[in-house]
Amino acid sequence: MTYQQLAEKAVAAKALAKAKYSNFRVGAALLADDGTVFIGCNIESAAFSPTCCAERTALVKAVSEGASGFTAIAVAGSPEGKEPDYCYPCGVCRQMLFEFGGDELDVIVTKTPEDFKVHKLGELLPHGFGHNDLKI
Repeated sequence: MTYQQLAEKAVAAKALAKAKYSNFRVGAALLADDGTVFIGCNIESAAFSPTCCAERTALVKAVSEGASGFTAIAVAGSPEGKEPDYCYPCGVCRQMLFEFGGDELDVIVTKTPEDFKVHKLGELLPHGFGHNDLKI
């Protein structure tokens, strides 16, 4: 799967978002090592704390279906009715992605399927905290 195809899936997933409070819709497409793609969208709650970001939705779906290794995630997000811009994962999502993808996970921030940037997760979360830090 090309990164442009993955970006297309993230943009399509954005349309599924439930963002009636912020009107900021986000879609994500997570590529597993075996080539399977898991999509996610943000799902807001009036209580805000239980709100789930698109990236974590895709990750939780993937892990709950048995996937364990990931190579890339594409993220597309923008406020309703506004021009898309590059949308980066929040800090919580970066941490969760680090747990399962590590420093080398490619993070594709997407304006459009043709206009995206690729970063290593280690650039976006330097000195990430993971399972190795918990070993005594």
